[in-house]
Amino acid sequence: MTTGVRRRMGVEERKRQLIGVALELFSRRSPEDVSIDEIAAAAGISRPLVYHYFPGKQSLYEAAVRRAADDLATRFREPREGPLGTRLLRVMGRFFDFVDEHGAGFSALMRGGPAVGSSTANAIVDEVRQAAYEQILAHLMVGNPPARLELVIRSWVSLAETTALIWLDGRRVPRGELELQLVHDFAALAAVSAAYDEEMAAILLRIVADEPADGAFGDLLGRLTTLGTALPAQRAHA
Repeated sequence: MTTGVRRRMGVEERKRQLIGVALELFSRRSPEDVSIDEIAAAAGISRPLVYHYFPGKQSLYEAAVRRAADDLATRFREPREGPLGTRLLRVMGRFFDFVDEHGAGFSALMRGGPAVGSSTANAIVDEVRQAAYEQILAHLMVGNPPARLELVIRSWVSLAETTALIWLDGRRVPRGELELQLVHDFAALAAVSAAYDEEMAAILLRIVADEPADGAFGDLLGRLTTLGTALPAQRAHA
């Protein structure tokens, strides 16, 4: 028979609970629209008790951002085995899993939410971007990246972030197509850079040498070949 008495939580356990509750609420709605009263009610505690653990909503928001950021950073980790295109496609699948799961929370994480101007929140977001950059660089097995390679990777990380934010607004493009398109975008950025730089060309050729014809990069080549064949025919009929 239950007595109805609630188990008393320790300090760290309660903090983890509040962060989890806040993250769940922030994932469904913009953090500006979530009140401390709602967080307290969802956690089953009083408003003053929330303030006992966190000085205010911004500090709780930053703690939730930290947890979300740590989770997001792990999505870019991938065993360095197999073709790069396949690895990047799996990374994009996990990345969009996170975006799907957290919705408004992802937007808040990348846009700042109520912590706009907070050096802590901004630094956390920058850590995620840096972690993504380092993971992709590790997959390319380049110890001292040339300037153009750094531009390619950082531009691609920014593109993935922006694409996900736009996709959240209506999900008008099938998610699977966007995941593959972003992998193709990486190859395209690298190819354009390789056209200007011999060092990048060598890196790209090494990547492509390990790619199967039916892989993600091979799929891009097939699409571009089809497009290249169609363009002269279209011009002839113009």
